[in-house]
Amino acid sequence: MTDQTQTEQIRSGKGFIAALDQSGGSTPKALKLYGVEESAYSSDAEMFGLIHDMRARIIKSRAFDGNRVLGAILFERTMDGDIDGKPTATYLWEDCKVVPFLKVDSGLADEADGVRRLKPMPNLDALLKKAVSKGIFGTKMRSVIDAASASGIAAVVAQQFEIGKQILSHGLMPIIEPEVTITIADKAEAEQILLAEIKKHLDALPEGQQVMLKLTLPEVANTYKPLVDHPNVLRVVALSGGYSREEANTRLSQNTGMIASFSRALTEGLSAQQSDADFDKTLDTSIQSIFDASVAG
Repeated sequence: MTDQTQTEQIRSGKGFIAALDQSGGSTPKALKLYGVEESAYSSDAEMFGLIHDMRARIIKSRAFDGNRVLGAILFERTMDGDIDGKPTATYLWEDCKVVPFLKVDSGLADEADGVRRLKPMPNLDALLKKAVSKGIFGTKMRSVIDAASASGIAAVVAQQFEIGKQILSHGLMPIIEPEVTITIADKAEAEQILLAEIKKHLDALPEGQQVMLKLTLPEVANTYKPLVDHPNVLRVVALSGGYSREEANTRLSQNTGMIASFSRALTEGLSAQQSDADFDKTLDTSIQSIFDASVAG
């Protein structure tokens, strides 16, 4: 069962959720932005060791705590790792008062009908059991919408909610994430279709059962306000989706009740070559700007 103290922090806390969950495909890019070239590692194990070091440096920074960062989404390897001898999720909650989440999807299937659905997850139950044993509060899984395809968007949302129910059965809080690609010409139309589909599935949930939503910042401010206010939604968080931190923060501040769950926008400007003092200062500035945008709405 989800911890009630953690639930209240996510439900009503002031701040945002840090996305520290880059997986295999996005890790080289994340490391390069951090100043670590591909020549610095020669195996997946070395690559994941370096990304764990980066995440651990972020989590251990004096700037990173529950006063502004409500939660953090981890990749499975990060969850399985330690920080100062403690399991990462335990360190997050006990030392930082940051609620731990886990990315559980296995990546995206090929594009079909204007969307990329989740790949099959045959080992999901085992992963969810492990997550519970590690002290994880909730999960995240990402699908992608590349066109205003009514049938495609309906399929994405149906799959997300079906798996969400499986996650709920383990006592974990699912973050439903149907990302709308920010560069598509019909983004606003896709968002209206998505709004209707999500609302339909939320209305069908039993009374008292809640999920979280992670959504692309919309073209029309407060498009998702009906979801923010829905009784079956614990919290609506926003992904940066490729927007710069400045653009993402500006858009976020215009959407009442949404808070950030940024990844690249959070780590923008951080470098492996920075001194600890410069690293902490840069991260503090980033966290404060995202916090300000999250509480502005």
